[in-house]
Amino acid sequence: MQAAPQDYQNVPIDIQTSKLLDWLLDRRHCGRRWPAQVAQVRERIRAALQDMPEHPEIRELLQGSYLHYFHCLRIVEILKGTEASTKNLFGRYSSQRMKDWQEIVSLYEKDNAYLAELSSLLGRSISYELPALRRQRGRCLQAQQELARREDECQARAGELRERFLGSCRQYGIAGEDVRRELLAQVQALPSLLSRVGDGASALGDAIELYQACVAFVCDSPGAQALPLLRHVVSHGNSSVFRWRTGQEPLQLERPQPPPEAPEPPPQDTIDWGDFPTEPPQGGDIDWGITVEPSPQGDDGIDWGDGEKGQEGTITVVEAGTEAPEGVARGSDALTLLENPETRNQFIDELMELELFLAQRLLELEDEALDVVALSQFQLAPAVLQGQSPERLRAQLATARGLLAQLCSRSVQHLCMILASPRYVERVTALLRQQSLQAELLLAKREALGQRRRQALAEQGALEPRLQQLQERTRELQRLIEADISKRYGGRPVNLMGVNV
Repeated sequence: MQAAPQDYQNVPIDIQTSKLLDWLLDRRHCGRRWPAQVAQVRERIRAALQDMPEHPEIRELLQGSYLHYFHCLRIVEILKGTEASTKNLFGRYSSQRMKDWQEIVSLYEKDNAYLAELSSLLGRSISYELPALRRQRGRCLQAQQELARREDECQARAGELRERFLGSCRQYGIAGEDVRRELLAQVQALPSLLSRVGDGASALGDAIELYQACVAFVCDSPGAQALPLLRHVVSHGNSSVFRWRTGQEPLQLERPQPPPEAPEPPPQDTIDWGDFPTEPPQGGDIDWGITVEPSPQGDDGIDWGDGEKGQEGTITVVEAGTEAPEGVARGSDALTLLENPETRNQFIDELMELELFLAQRLLELEDEALDVVALSQFQLAPAVLQGQSPERLRAQLATARGLLAQLCSRSVQHLCMILASPRYVERVTALLRQQSLQAELLLAKREALGQRRRQALAEQGALEPRLQQLQERTRELQRLIEADISKRYGGRPVNLMGVNV
C-alpha cells in the first residue's frame, strides 16, 4: 500500500553527520568546487571588515570566532538600516559597504557553497574541536586528582618524618627547636646526675660487706677485698680519679679540654642509632655481651678480676699530660670517677657483680628447697650471712638496679659522649636536622604540587566557557543546516544523526 502524499511529507530525513557533506554533494545540493568558492568569500570578508559601521550587534558578531553565511545575512540586514540614506529611487544602494556584503552573500549562495561550508564546520566541531577540548578538560581534572593525591602523600610523609624527628628529640631529652644548643646544654646536668648516683651508692655499704663476707667464706680468702671502686664511691662519693688513685685530695684540678674538631656530617643510610630501651635494665635481662662458659675446675666460669672493661662505643679522653706537679690532678686524673670512661665502666661492672650476687642470694632465701641446702652450707658461716632477711636483700637489690638503670640509660650515655667529643654533638645534630629538613622539603614539595593543582584548576576554568561556546555554536549549526535542507524537501523534518554535544 503506497503512502499518501500528506503522509510522505511527514517522513523524516535522517542523515549521518559524518557523511553529511558527501550526502549534499551526491544529491548536487552543493558544487564540488565549493572550497575554492569559500576561499574567495573569505578574502572578500577580510577586505569588507576593514570598513564597518559602529553598531553593537555588528560588534558582537565580529567578536565570534568565525563568520559564516547566516552572519553575513544578518550584517546585510543591519546595513539596510545604517546605509538607508544611500538608497536611490531604484532601490539600490550606493554604499560600498552594502555592495561588498551583498556580493559576499551572492558568492556564498552560488552553488550553495555556504551549505557545504556549514557542513564542514559542523563536522570539524564534532570530530575534532569538541573532543579535543573535552580531552584537555579531562587532563586537567586528572591532573588535579593526581596532584591532590600527591599533596596528601607529602603531607602524611612530612607528618611521619616530623613525628620521627620529635620522637628522636624526646629520646635525646630535647625539644628540637635548636638541636645543637639543647644538646650542649644537657651536659650541664651531667655532673649533678653523676653526683646523685655516687651519693646513692652509699646505701649499698651493708650489701658490700655482705658480699665481702660471702667471698671470704666461700673462697676462703679473707684478705682479698671485693668491689674496691664501688667501696670507694660508697665512702667518698663521686670523687676525682686522682683521689681514687693516690688516696689524697688534689690541690688543683686541671680538667682536660677536648680538642676542637671540624663538624663531619654523618654518611647517609649508614648510621644505625638503634632503638632506645623502654624499660630500665633488670638484672639478668641485660645482654652485656659476656659469654660465660664453665671452667675446667667446674666453677661458674666467671672471672671477676681486673680484665678489659672497655665497652663498645666508649670514647676515651686523652690525658692532657702524664707529668704534673705534686698534688695537681691533670688530664683524666682531674675527672670524676663516673666521668672517666675507664673508672665508670669498672664501677658499672662492680655494681653488676653486686647486683647479681644480691639477686642470687634473694632467690636462695625465697626458694624453700634452695634454702634447706643453703642452711646446711652456711651453718659455719659468719652471722652476717645467716641473719639476712629477704626484705632487706630486696631493698638493696632495688637500690643497685636503680643505680644501674641511671648509669646505663641512653640519655646518660649521650651526655657522656657529648662531654667527651664535640664530633658526637655534630653527628647527632646533623642526623636530627636531616630528618627535620626532609620534612620541610616534603612540605615545600606539597606547596609546589598545590600550586600546580591550582594552575590546572584555573586552566579548567578557562576551558569551560570555550567548551560551552563551542557546544552552543555546534547546536546552532545543526539547527541551521537541518532547517535549510528541510526547505529543499518541502518542509520534511531533517535529523542530523551523531551530533553529541
